Amino acid sequence: MALKGVLRPGICQLRVLDMDAAIKHYVDLMGLSIVDKGADGRVYLKAWDEFDHHSVVLRPATEAGVDLFAFKVDSDASLAEFEKRIRDFGMAVEHIPAGEQPGIGPRISVKLASGHRIDLYHQVERAKEAPEVLNPYIWPKPPRGVGAIRMDHILMYGPDIEKNLEFFTKCLDFSLAEKIELPDGLLAIWLTCSNKAHDIAFVRHPEPGKLHHLAFFLEDWNAIGNAADLMIHTNTPIDIGPTRHGVTRGQTIYFFDPSGNRNEVYAGGYTYYPDDPLRAWDQNELGRGIFYYEKQLNERFLSVVT
Repeated sequence: MALKGVLRPGICQLRVLDMDAAIKHYVDLMGLSIVDKGADGRVYLKAWDEFDHHSVVLRPATEAGVDLFAFKVDSDASLAEFEKRIRDFGMAVEHIPAGEQPGIGPRISVKLASGHRIDLYHQVERAKEAPEVLNPYIWPKPPRGVGAIRMDHILMYGPDIEKNLEFFTKCLDFSLAEKIELPDGLLAIWLTCSNKAHDIAFVRHPEPGKLHHLAFFLEDWNAIGNAADLMIHTNTPIDIGPTRHGVTRGQTIYFFDPSGNRNEVYAGGYTYYPDDPLRAWDQNELGRGIFYYEKQLNERFLSVVT
């Protein structure tokens, strides 16, 4: 599959309440590495198999949640074209100057109908500790903790997700891979810009701008099981799992960082191609769609967001 335009998720900026506790969680348990610290208190991290400067930003705050989710595009020309398409779609675009985050070039930013902020960028510095490209070892160095391979995707809660669907498919050329449709309309959508089952997803929710989870990719079921053992050892609050999704087919554990932001470790999932038919779920099999083995949702999974 030839990727062009929007390539992949690139950066997520999370709000955290206790930076020391957050660093311990994301470095020691998740296995991310700190690459920079800002004068404003922000901390910049990356996973071991990521080439770019950073993928996760932790910002000290008094309320947990997500500030922004950013996608990398293939060229400055594409960035300019996406800005034109977004403006023609009737949405305001803000310019973020180069260097607002270390190593990141100019970005454009848009606020979605669901209340979330989405950024696009192209220019980014290569990480100093990046995967090898000449006779590479599998790992640059042995992974820590669960050994998160990459920051993978995000699920966000908010209103007007039909408008989000229109924005991503018409302005950014995403595909709708999977959806949950209820008698009163869309409940959830899974969108991809690649051949992954999803790169971003939204669930209908009355409050705008909410984070359900930020997901990190692991290698396989064995890695998911190892992650569960480490979470028990570290007393990490687990929401549910290890289990599996019907939607996306991914293998998963949901758990919480010390600020209450939900994380996911995720493995597997189907390969998506643009000519695939849309996969759909209705209220009759909603439980199996989300938790394939349990066939029912827990209340915490539905209601707890930051």
